[in-house]
Amino acid sequence: MASPDAQYSGLSYSPPQIQHRYGGNVHILADPLALNLLAQLCSRGTVQPRVNQLMKRLYQTLLHQVVASEFPNAEQAIETRMIDILPEGVWRGPAIDTAAKAVAVAVARAGIMPSQVAYDYLNETVDPNGVRQDHLSLARETDADGKVTGAALGSAKIGGDVDGAFMLIPDPMGATGSTISKVLGHYRAHVKGTPKRVLALHLIITPEYLRHVTSNHPDVSVWAFRLDRGLSSPEALAAVPGELWDQECGLTDQQYIVPGGGGLGEVMNNSYC
Repeated sequence: MASPDAQYSGLSYSPPQIQHRYGGNVHILADPLALNLLAQLCSRGTVQPRVNQLMKRLYQTLLHQVVASEFPNAEQAIETRMIDILPEGVWRGPAIDTAAKAVAVAVARAGIMPSQVAYDYLNETVDPNGVRQDHLSLARETDADGKVTGAALGSAKIGGDVDGAFMLIPDPMGATGSTISKVLGHYRAHVKGTPKRVLALHLIITPEYLRHVTSNHPDVSVWAFRLDRGLSSPEALAAVPGELWDQECGLTDQQYIVPGGGGLGEVMNNSYC
């Protein structure tokens, strides 16, 4: 039997991230390639089918980082093709624990495709018997001035409990935090069990979103490729993100992200009403 290789002892993984002051549960990746693809996705000239192609690739990249960082490892002993020649033909080391349970939450409408990407990715990564996809239909609630006041839940299809599961909520734009609050509120009120970890997966987030989530859901782990705070003061833009949080702004009065990419739910579905 081959001896363990010391190079894998205590293996951990953490991708490059930008410096910020939002707390340890916020992860804003420092990935130039992903930023290039995201800039293409948000460009006014990008239409279908390129929109969904970019969305799929970005979420596959984000899922790799999230699963590698957040999911538990387990020691593996895998026979290679060399086992027919030498008894040392066994690779031994840590890898993602395939016994991990996971639930992907599909939030209509911008989150439908990202959740399907997550669901497929998880089925290839861990035991599919422990993977599930739920569906929730949510819509923005606005006042007479068009300002977002929350998120309204239309319907939900939940396939079981979430006890001990990694709960992934892929939603491209983390603008105000109202969507994740509505999702978590529904699960807490109507679904049995406590998730092992809630993971919010976004392409873009705002300072307003982070203030809401870190205040109301401090245990949620937020992952994103980009922090958009384009309406912040010059002083805040020159400072480390979160250092002058009260001067940071990434939303218009109608809660659209700046610079952002427009309403991705509409863009993805060619539906503007």
